[in-house]
Amino acid sequence: MKTLKEIACGQTVKVKRLNGEGPIKRRIMDMGITKGIQVFVRKVAPLGDPVEITVRGYELSIRKADAEMIEVEE
Repeated sequence: MKTLKEIACGQTVKVKRLNGEGPIKRRIMDMGITKGIQVFVRKVAPLGDPVEITVRGYELSIRKADAEMIEVEE
């Protein structure tokens, strides 16, 4: 299973499941990243952190550590 961290720029993927515990998982969900939602990877910073994505019609930057907790499918 791939994570959001591994997805290349310009790809759209579907969120399969969220890993992580309590407050961390809650924070990711509060940003609008939930199971079944489409996520478009807009940009990845030169050093890989942060990753800029489009989710639910708005742009969002998330840390690599958070992106690693989001399992996706193409």
